Amino acid sequence: MGWWSLLPPLVAIGLALLTREVFLSLLLGILIGAIVLHRGDVLSGLRELFDQLVAVFADAGNTRILIFCLLVGGLMSLLQASGGVDGFIARASRWRWARSRIGAQWLVYVLGLVIFVESSITCLVTGAVGRPLFDRLRLSREKLAYFCDATSAPVCMQIPLNGWGAYVLGLLMAQGLSEALAVRTLLESLLYNFYSLIVIASLPAVIYGLDFGPMRRAEERARNTGKVLRDGAKPLVAEEVVFHAPPPDRPHRARNMLIPLGVMIAMIPFGLWVTGNGNPMQGSGSTAVLWAVSAATAVALMLGVAQRLFSLSEGVQLVLKGSSGLLPVTILLVFAFALGHLCRELGLGPYVASLLSPDWPLFWIPALVFVTGCVISFTLGSSWGAFAILMPVAVPLAQATGLPLPLVVAAVLSGGVFGDHTSPLSDTTIISSMAAVCDHMDHVRTQLPYGLGAAALASGAFVVAGWLLS
Repeated sequence: MGWWSLLPPLVAIGLALLTREVFLSLLLGILIGAIVLHRGDVLSGLRELFDQLVAVFADAGNTRILIFCLLVGGLMSLLQASGGVDGFIARASRWRWARSRIGAQWLVYVLGLVIFVESSITCLVTGAVGRPLFDRLRLSREKLAYFCDATSAPVCMQIPLNGWGAYVLGLLMAQGLSEALAVRTLLESLLYNFYSLIVIASLPAVIYGLDFGPMRRAEERARNTGKVLRDGAKPLVAEEVVFHAPPPDRPHRARNMLIPLGVMIAMIPFGLWVTGNGNPMQGSGSTAVLWAVSAATAVALMLGVAQRLFSLSEGVQLVLKGSSGLLPVTILLVFAFALGHLCRELGLGPYVASLLSPDWPLFWIPALVFVTGCVISFTLGSSWGAFAILMPVAVPLAQATGLPLPLVVAAVLSGGVFGDHTSPLSDTTIISSMAAVCDHMDHVRTQLPYGLGAAALASGAFVVAGWLLS
């Protein structure tokens, strides 16, 4: 469809940024894409709209992520009702480093670095641990969502001992590289993965006050007025999910929160090992996260029942009520998945990738690959989709021009991570908003200047690297 394939995501993203009505904006983007797919036939486009929404559930990975989001609501309710969150706040208040705004941000940053096995779990754990501390210290939810997002995709790609690494290796071997060469190329490319490196390295500066644009206004609001959310904000998580008061006559134990979260983190490598038949690098990330949150929910339920904080029936009702509170997140993900699938049918990725040419000046090519990856991943809302589209273009391009293969592969990885980190259509961005209990578009608007700044620096780095290594 040529440039027409760009219209649906640009309309959806532009309207969402302008109006903050993300659901209607995405729905309109899907409708426009469906009409474009049927070459202007409005009636066929309306039918295609519903077909695309239903088709989301035909993908097992999508369905597992959607169930994961619903179960997260149940887990959050149990952690609140069991007194785990209140107990954690009471314990953390005794830690010197957790009494300051800087210390709380360092805690979330370090958590994001060490939990690199799966991006969704990184967001969830950092959000669950950081939210009570940030609220108590008058740090905005927008900043918490930024930490959740900035330590998920960039860290998972930079420490690829997970499904991310396995996926990229598979794409490289599909281009005819031997397994040994693919591994060596991936490891060497991490040295040039400038976007991820810049985002991760810049977070300490954010901790010490590098606030600008919408983020600065959000931080001033939270610090001066105590409002961690702006007036009129619409958090993706319903209030009843995060405001289940524990029994007042029972002790509030931090372990009721820490044990389920520990089980969830431990289940990820186990799930990857089982689904990969003994090789975690070949495991299914979506299956692992679903098993992990299911196990954590079951453990949280058993802890509450064993301590007689609630009955089994009451615990099940908490899970169901909490899951219903995550319905907005689930619907938003359905819309985002549907729009991404529709853009792939329209050929958006191949169209943008076709703009690359070996006739460009040699030292510009890595930067052009990076920018192309940024456009594809931002409009699709998917880093893995961008990887799949660009890798068959980038590898032959590097071989034809003589550019170092790790540098060009790194440009693909950096471009993909940019969209995963910043796009309002990205599942990681949506889950970060959910984990921080933040208005989704507030998260996107406050985060985007940081992402664009990092992308500008990465573009310059790729130009310099291309000039030095070509």
